[in-house]
Amino acid sequence: MKLNLLAIAIPALLVAAGANASIEVWNKDGNKVDFYGRVKAANNITDRGQKGEGDDTSARLGMSGQTQITDSVVGYGRWEYEADAGKNSDNEVRYAFAGLNFGDLGSFDYGRNDGVLKAITAYTDVLPQFGGDASNNDWNVLSSRTKAVATYRNNNFFGLSDDFSFALQYADNGDNSNTSDGIYNGYPDGVKDLSREAYGANAQWRIFDTGLTAGAGYAQSTVKGTRHNTWAGGLKYENYDLYLGANYFQSKLKKGSTVWWSNGYQRHRDLKIRGFELVAQYGIDLEVGRLTPSLAYVQHKLKADSMHFNRRNVHYYAPGYNSPMAKYVSLGATYDLNKNFSAIVEYKFNLLDRKDVGARINTAKDRDHHENKPGTKDVLGVGLIYQF
Repeated sequence: MKLNLLAIAIPALLVAAGANASIEVWNKDGNKVDFYGRVKAANNITDRGQKGEGDDTSARLGMSGQTQITDSVVGYGRWEYEADAGKNSDNEVRYAFAGLNFGDLGSFDYGRNDGVLKAITAYTDVLPQFGGDASNNDWNVLSSRTKAVATYRNNNFFGLSDDFSFALQYADNGDNSNTSDGIYNGYPDGVKDLSREAYGANAQWRIFDTGLTAGAGYAQSTVKGTRHNTWAGGLKYENYDLYLGANYFQSKLKKGSTVWWSNGYQRHRDLKIRGFELVAQYGIDLEVGRLTPSLAYVQHKLKADSMHFNRRNVHYYAPGYNSPMAKYVSLGATYDLNKNFSAIVEYKFNLLDRKDVGARINTAKDRDHHENKPGTKDVLGVGLIYQF
């Protein structure tokens, strides 16, 4: 029972730390502590008016630990911190949670952790430098790192099947550190600490010995007036050399935008966000290290229906739209010289038009009097990564 328990608990602690080996600093009397870290020196080369342009250097340090309480119960915890050293530097506690693992009965933890839909959006969040667009709590509920969440996970369906897992999650007071209850005119409203409760669930099935995994999840906020819900589905295939990933998601933001007319009257309308992501990667063993070319396509769209109504003998009309928020082809590669050091390169072929919502979101500063033009430019990302 103890061996089976440890086999379940240890991967749960270290899954987000990547495939690199951590440093074991303590392992005695049923107590174990590991440290891990990463330094990424990277730069995104594009128009200076585009968001994310320039230096993208950062450093992470994390700790995970576990303690054997009884033969059937293990306590665990994890903490991870990131310091950005590049342009517009910022710092973040990425993870901080603790919990108990009861073996075949599952695990329960509370703190800052991945949102329950992150397990599905992660199928395509594997690009060398970019990607991860679906893991965005402003667009999709509980799809990224999330504060104040209580999570129950069961990785083997109560001991009946190692191929089926599920999770249930409740967010106490907001689904991330910058919670917003709507997207107005294509932008998150930016109201910090506007908290909302949320809940969600996911299920994943490793389809026998085919290498295929199918997953699906649903999450929503609890505020009736501005309820935000998301469902997502994904499929991935992996063996030693080949990785294929795909996901599709749809979100609905009730009263997600506000329309104003020239006479001062205003009315809310719902927004829908739909998107899909496709990724293909293939690993090639070399005399020194391993090269993994990567190809991806990403498309997310924001939709608002048109409005027609009469009020006090005045006819009101607002046109609808269905505009891309993200649309690009990615071509890149990761060269792992060994398990601790990698070089990355990725070229993002930006397919957005200046009139698209995504171009406006991606533009930090207009240049040459062409509105939103920087948000339509291609991006080249290059970097070196050391990890332990």
